[in-house]
Amino acid sequence: MTTTTLAVLVPLLPFLGAAAGLLLGRTAPGFVRPLAVLPTLAAAGLAVAVAVRQGGGPAVEASTELTPTGSVPVDLALYVDGFAALVAVLVGVVAACVQIYSTAYLRDDPRYPSYAALVSLFTSAMLLVVYSGDLMVLLVGWEVMGICSYFLVGHYWETPEARAASLKAFLVTKLGDVPFLIGLFALASAAGTFRITGVLGAVAAGTIEHPTLVALLLLAGVAGKSAQFPLHTWLPDAMAGPTPVSALIHAATMVAAGVYLVARLLPLFAASAAAMTVLAAMAAVTMVGSGLAALAQDDIKRVLAYSTIGQLGYMTGALAVGDRGAAVFHLLSHGAFKAVLFLAAGVVIHAAGTNSLAAMSRMSGLARRVPDAFWTMTVALLALAAIPPFAGFFSKEAVLVAAEHAALDGSGAVPAAAGWTVLVAGLATALLTAAYAARLWLRTFRGRGAEAPDHGRQPLAMTSVLWVLAVPSLAFGLAYGALPEWFDGRALTPTLTTAVLGTGAALVGGLVTYAAWRHATAPAARPPAGAVTAHPGEAPAVSAAADPTDPGRLLLGPLHRSAAEGFRVDALYSALFVRPVRAGARLVSFLDREVVDAYVRGSGTGARLLGAAVRRAQTGNVQTYLGALLAGSVAVAVLAVVLSHTNAGS
Repeated sequence: MTTTTLAVLVPLLPFLGAAAGLLLGRTAPGFVRPLAVLPTLAAAGLAVAVAVRQGGGPAVEASTELTPTGSVPVDLALYVDGFAALVAVLVGVVAACVQIYSTAYLRDDPRYPSYAALVSLFTSAMLLVVYSGDLMVLLVGWEVMGICSYFLVGHYWETPEARAASLKAFLVTKLGDVPFLIGLFALASAAGTFRITGVLGAVAAGTIEHPTLVALLLLAGVAGKSAQFPLHTWLPDAMAGPTPVSALIHAATMVAAGVYLVARLLPLFAASAAAMTVLAAMAAVTMVGSGLAALAQDDIKRVLAYSTIGQLGYMTGALAVGDRGAAVFHLLSHGAFKAVLFLAAGVVIHAAGTNSLAAMSRMSGLARRVPDAFWTMTVALLALAAIPPFAGFFSKEAVLVAAEHAALDGSGAVPAAAGWTVLVAGLATALLTAAYAARLWLRTFRGRGAEAPDHGRQPLAMTSVLWVLAVPSLAFGLAYGALPEWFDGRALTPTLTTAVLGTGAALVGGLVTYAAWRHATAPAARPPAGAVTAHPGEAPAVSAAADPTDPGRLLLGPLHRSAAEGFRVDALYSALFVRPVRAGARLVSFLDREVVDAYVRGSGTGARLLGAAVRRAQTGNVQTYLGALLAGSVAVAVLAVVLSHTNAGS
């Protein structure tokens, strides 16, 4: 097969698997799991084959016109360069691991067939985004992912949290998609094409009018999809969905789509210093704010959710300083270790019977109960904290090196202020990342108290994929020397300055957190036995808001409560947007009910009363009718005389 044929099959196979799974889910349930796993696994293998054939060389291109539009044409175009080839491998491998993991995680779920089909469709949509060479076709995959996320996040629709989270994710991302769509149309109108190569050619030729406006419109959609400030609030709440869905969304699909799009269209953003500055500021606020919020969360999945937001901030920061190679390198590295973290967290939650770190900190021996999750999660947390030689160290250092060059060299395309903003925020976030990673590990696996419940050995389908994904988390960064040709030929080697500063910040964050944990869990600081509450069949728990053994409380001090609430951004949005919209809706409902409907009801009531009056006059008595006729005649005669005298007098 040609490389083009293989590339077409990569997104097509999961789509066909999804369609077949939906059709056979009820009639042949035995085929559901094979149809979920095998097409996705085959797509991952084909993505690897495409990447090997592409080899970081010239892009593989092919296109055909979908239909005449009468204006800007829309093409079914394929464009596979080094970035697309590597990102497709990430998507395929993580999606295949998630499908395998889900066969055990949701083995007793009656809605597994629809779940598996939606995961396959989700995967197909992301692969379409990655391989597409036309912005309108890319938009199809972009929107299909939004629809799939709505259903997958709301998988447990019986719970109000899942229903609210799915609706919030859909609305917030759609809020960003409206200006995003306007920006796409404006860009295509100026370039005369939706083809990405044509758009970039128009940018190079300087024929794009108002590049700042177009870039900012596109950034709104990117902020929504990739959960960047100020449209980041949906991602922590999306943890109400199944853990494998969280792994897929956070590691390889949806949130990565916005970063990938900016990487593909980076020359457009680089054409506007204002857009790059806005991107840098957005990345800096996202990085630091999410790091502080993660340090205060009690739910293990919400810690990882805020972690994802912060790591996406690193990627957008790399793009803000004009280095898409560093951004995609960190996207790949992050995808591997974040998938491990979420899938391992699912094993830990299953074993502990709770999501609460406060409850886990009251259990001993949890690491012995789930050794696979313990070791792989340890590797992934070290990668997250950017400790050498783990993958996160090399990719995060690539971002810091790019920011350092932009800050010190100050090239014309990238303002020096953007470089300094990303560099300072990146170093601060390195400290915060190591701090919340150490806190999560200590409170999960170094708990003190009753023995953790023993649920037996975890299913092989859940534990095996952890080791598969742990390998790139450990070794992917070591291959950086062989990767420059895949990343625009840029060297990704850390410099001494950023390596010392970044690693030093990570070590300080980890050591300070460990010291705070030792202090908080000292015998004198432990809460009395009555502070620990337990219910029959549940793990012991404490109030997260009043847990004195949490090192995050000691580290954040007065910021802890605000950080735990996400700095009340949701409350601000509620005051500025939700309440006014609801008040307006109530006003419209009142006017419709009491004013508009009043006229309708009044006309009906008037007709009914008139009919009743006329009906009463129909007595059937001839004398009554004759009397009424004579009285009417007299009244008419009198009125005629009066009117004639009035006219004569005038």
